[in-house]
Amino acid sequence: MFDIEASLDSRLLAEPRNRPTVVFPEALDPRTLEAACFLSRFIRPVFLAPEAEVRAVAAQHLAHLGADRVAYTLSESAFVVPATRPDLVEAFATACVDFGRTHGRPMSLDEARLLVSEPGRFGIWAVKQGHADMVVGGAIHEPKAFFRPMVELLAHRSVACEAGVFVLPDSHPNDVYPHNIVVFGDVGVNATMTPRTLAEVAVGTCAVARDLFPEEVLPEIRCAMVSYSNRGSDEGPSPELVRQAADLVPDILAERIAHSTRYASIHIRGEVKVSVALSRRSADLYHPDGLPWEGGPNVIVCPNLDMGNLLYHLYATRFPEARKFPVMFGLWFQGVDLPMDCTPEDIRLAVKASVLRLHAYGEWKRTPKDTFFRRHRVLVLNPGSTSTKTSIFEGDEERFTEELQHPAEELKAFEGRPITEQFAFRKQSVLRFLADKGLSLGDLDAVAGRGGLLRPIPHGTWTVGPAMLEDLKAGQRGEHASNLGALIASELVAGTGKPAYIVDPVVVDEADPKVKITGLKELPRRVISHALNQIATARRYAEEHETFYERINVIVAHMGGGITVGAHRRGRYIDVNNGLDGEGPFSPQRTGTLPVGQLIDLCFSGKYTKAELKLLNKGRGGLIDLLGTSDMREVERRVDAGDAEAKAVYDALAYQIAKAITALVPAFGGDRIDAVLLTGGMARSPKLVGELNRLTAALGCPVKVYPGENEMAALAKGALRVLSGRETAKDYPPQA
Repeated sequence: MFDIEASLDSRLLAEPRNRPTVVFPEALDPRTLEAACFLSRFIRPVFLAPEAEVRAVAAQHLAHLGADRVAYTLSESAFVVPATRPDLVEAFATACVDFGRTHGRPMSLDEARLLVSEPGRFGIWAVKQGHADMVVGGAIHEPKAFFRPMVELLAHRSVACEAGVFVLPDSHPNDVYPHNIVVFGDVGVNATMTPRTLAEVAVGTCAVARDLFPEEVLPEIRCAMVSYSNRGSDEGPSPELVRQAADLVPDILAERIAHSTRYASIHIRGEVKVSVALSRRSADLYHPDGLPWEGGPNVIVCPNLDMGNLLYHLYATRFPEARKFPVMFGLWFQGVDLPMDCTPEDIRLAVKASVLRLHAYGEWKRTPKDTFFRRHRVLVLNPGSTSTKTSIFEGDEERFTEELQHPAEELKAFEGRPITEQFAFRKQSVLRFLADKGLSLGDLDAVAGRGGLLRPIPHGTWTVGPAMLEDLKAGQRGEHASNLGALIASELVAGTGKPAYIVDPVVVDEADPKVKITGLKELPRRVISHALNQIATARRYAEEHETFYERINVIVAHMGGGITVGAHRRGRYIDVNNGLDGEGPFSPQRTGTLPVGQLIDLCFSGKYTKAELKLLNKGRGGLIDLLGTSDMREVERRVDAGDAEAKAVYDALAYQIAKAITALVPAFGGDRIDAVLLTGGMARSPKLVGELNRLTAALGCPVKVYPGENEMAALAKGALRVLSGRETAKDYPPQA
C-alpha cells in the first residue's frame, strides 16, 4: 500500500518554510487534539478553547502519545476563547453584518456578535479576515454550523467541491484502481448543477489528485465523470448534461495547464456508468483522445451528494485500514471539512494534504496578520574579520540578509589595536543596511549579536549588559571578531529601550570537572567550540521529533574549517573538544590533537617560531599542510581520480571524526543515544556522510545530516524564544 503520509511528510519537509496558522474550533474533541499533536512541525495550531481545558482533555485521553509529544505541541500552540477577544468579535461581527447585507440576509450587530462568537464561525472569520490561514472542523459541528458557512465565506471560485482521497490496502483488487489509489469528487457541494459546474468539479478534483500524488506514483490522472439517470439534475447529472460538461473540459483544463504543466497528465472521460467506473470494466475505457486507459480511472466524479457520501463510507467501512481523508477544492486551501466519524489519522492527513497544496500550489508565504503568533522583528549580527553578516528576521522568516564587507583600506586604521574598537565603525554599516531596507531602530524588537570570548557560561540567550561589555573590551580571554557582536548590538539599542542579546557563544561550558582534568595540573582542558551551531542543530533535531532539547541525547559533529564533536545530554552540553585550539580531529585548516612528546621536541627544535607554530596549529594545518588545499571537494576529486596520498588523508579524517563521535559514549552515563547529527560545510559531502554512517554503525542509533552552519537563524531563534516568553534571558556574569 502506498504510504501517503510519508509522501506528504517528505514533500512538506523538502525545504524550510513558514508554518501556516491553523485554527481548530473543535479543540476539546480528543481526535482533533491527537491529530494536532502530529502536526506542529508543519503548522502553528490555534485552539479555540481555554488552555486548562485543552490540557485536561490531553491528560485524560492522550496518555498513549507520550508526555513529550503533547507538551511540545501545546508549547507551540495558541489558545483563544472568543469571549476574551472582544476586539476580534467586534471586527468579525461588523464584517458579518456587511456580508449579510450584500447577500440579502440582513442581521443586527448583536445577532452577528452572537453568531461569530461560536467557535466554528469565529475560526472561519479568523481565516476570512487574514488572522489565520486555515480552519479545520466538522468532526462535531453539523454541516449548517461549519461546512456551509465555511464554503460560503471562503470560496474563491464560483464552483467548489470536496474530494475524498483513498489509498486502499493491498487486500483490495489491484486491477481496478492504479496503485489502489482513488479520489472521489462530490458535485453535491454546489446547489445548482450546470455543465460548467460539472466540468469545473471534474477538473478541480483531478487537480487535487495531481497535487497530492507524485507523477512517479500516478503518471496519469484518469477521471471518469459518472452519469446518473435520464431524469435530470434532481437525482444527478443526466447523460446529456455530462456530455455537455465533457465538451467544456478541454478549455477549463487548458487554463490549468497554462498555470502549471503538471496538469497536462490529466485525462477526463465523460458519461461513464457508475457500474463501469467502479469495476474492472473501467480498464476498457478510452481517453478522450482515443488512447486506451492502460488501467482503470483513479478519479471518479460522483453524480450527487448521496452517492459521494455512500462511496466514501462504503470504502471506509469495507477497508478500515485504508488511508482516507477529505480535501476541499475552490477555497484556496483555507478550509478542511471533516466527517463526523473521522479518526485522528484522517484529520492529520487532511491537514497535511491541504498544507502541502497551500505551500506548493497556493503561492502562500506567511499569515497576513500576526494576531495569534507575534512576528517579532529581530536584527541579527555575526561579525567576521573583514565583514559583518547582517539579517532581519520577522518571526522565523529571514526577510533580508546581507554580508556587509569592510574593505582593507577602511580596516587599516584599526591595525595594531584591539578588534573591539571597530564596533562604532561597523555600527554605521549596519545603520546603512537598515536604512536601505526602509527600517529604523524603532522598527526592531531586539538585536541579537554573535557572542564572543567571555567567561565560561551555560547555554542560552544572554542579555548584553555592562559586565559583558567590560569583559569583551578587556579582551582577557582572547581577541576574536565575535567579540564585536555584543558591542555593536549594545550600541544600536542604546537609548531605545530595546533589548540586545547574545546566544550560545563559543565559551558555553556545561562540562563536569572530570571532563577538564588532564594529567598536568597547569593545563586543564578549556571548553571552546561551535556552541551556537551545535546547540541549534540539537534543537532542530528535537523540534523535528516534536520534543524538547531537554529530552534528547545526541552527539553533534560540526565539520567546517574547524571540527568540534559535542555530547548533548538532556539539555546540557556536557563535553566537546576545544576546536579553537585545534584539539580533536584534524580539519581543513587545523592540526587537531598532536602527539605531545613530538610536539614538545618540535617547539624547541628551532625550526619554527611561536607565531609560526600557532599558525600551523590553526590556519595552515590539517588538509592545508597535508594536501595543500582546504577544499574538501578538491580532496574528494583527487581520491576519486586514484590519488593514493589523498585517499590516505581522507580515510584518516573520516576515521578521526568517527573516533571522536564514538569516544563520547561514556558522557551519557549508559543512557541511550538518540542520534548522531552531522552539520557544517563538510556535511554536504555524501561520500563523507556515508563513511561516517559506516564507521559509527556500532552505536546503534541513526545518523541525521544538517548541512551548513545556520548561525543567523540560530541567533534569531534564541532572541525569539525570549521575546515569545518561552525562555528567560540570562544575566551575565553567571552567579556562582
